[in-house]
Amino acid sequence: MLPGVELEVRHLRALCAIADTGSVHKAARQLGMTQPSLTTQLRRIEQAVGGQLFTRQRTGSKPTPLGRTVLTRARPIVAQMTELVREAKDAAGLGPGGPGTRLRLGSTGSRAVPGWLRRLNGRLPERDITFQTDVSANTLLRMVAGNQLDAAFVHEVEGSPLRVPDGVELRVLVRREPQFVAVPETHAAARAGRAVALAELADQKWMVDPSVDGDWDGLRRVFTDAGVDPRIVYGDYLSAGDLVAAGEVVTPCQPTAQPRPGMSIVPLEGDPLGVRLVVGFRCGTGLGEEGDAVFADLRASYEAVARSSPAYARWLTTRNDAPAPPVHRFLGPPPSAPRSSIAGQADFSLSGD
Repeated sequence: MLPGVELEVRHLRALCAIADTGSVHKAARQLGMTQPSLTTQLRRIEQAVGGQLFTRQRTGSKPTPLGRTVLTRARPIVAQMTELVREAKDAAGLGPGGPGTRLRLGSTGSRAVPGWLRRLNGRLPERDITFQTDVSANTLLRMVAGNQLDAAFVHEVEGSPLRVPDGVELRVLVRREPQFVAVPETHAAARAGRAVALAELADQKWMVDPSVDGDWDGLRRVFTDAGVDPRIVYGDYLSAGDLVAAGEVVTPCQPTAQPRPGMSIVPLEGDPLGVRLVVGFRCGTGLGEEGDAVFADLRASYEAVARSSPAYARWLTTRNDAPAPPVHRFLGPPPSAPRSSIAGQADFSLSGD
């Protein structure tokens, strides 16, 4: 170790964040730092341990053999420090159930989140509700397991099960949400207001975000089953919308997504691609009645955005030939239903409750 350079818990947290997110940029955002600051900190840590801890690859930052060794020792230290702070807050009356305590929520991207937070802030005005997003569902579930979050709303791509950590239980919000596709508004399916077959998009460039857990694997399976081999462009879904509107790419999207000028959201014929929407809690806690509130308000917010999304509302209506979209048929059990750990299960049934 170099003279004057001492490793601290914050350094170990930084290493774990880089490993978990696969990116210095994403880790810096998670830690509330700038990327240059975290890069400098990483170089000092590497000087302290005497070797390179991460290599930068096309798919992100990957631990070196030395990095894996350090992470093996760092993770339990970080977890123990997190638990120490939690126990201290509990003893001081600032833990769960104590005055002034926080409700820490996380989510992968969803239009249901703003309404969820608005409902919870109205229901629980005495709570300090904090929130963070991440493209990685597995990262958020690890944060629940490590007591960095109280609950996380995430998606599980069909055929790509989440890596649910020990000590985390899942409650199903939506048993199977079909994934739609964003196409230029000039596409024939968009003009006709109908579902589009994968074969019609075989000559298109598809933009996929490889950092979103399971998305590329799920889409690749769908392509293989349909016998198509389109060109793939890697990017992020935030920039994909502009490229779709410009006619450069098409991209998978949530059915609740709102189109922008020049872009349309249409179902995929046969609904070949689906996800399960779940909320992760620590086993044995579930936040009690407050956990029921977290789940109930998310359920109500999701139903509201589903009904307000034209393409999804039409899709839901056709599934029941009803005048109003039967969103409830696709939702999981209400908060009053018995809870149990469903880690590892993958029930994507469309049947009713």
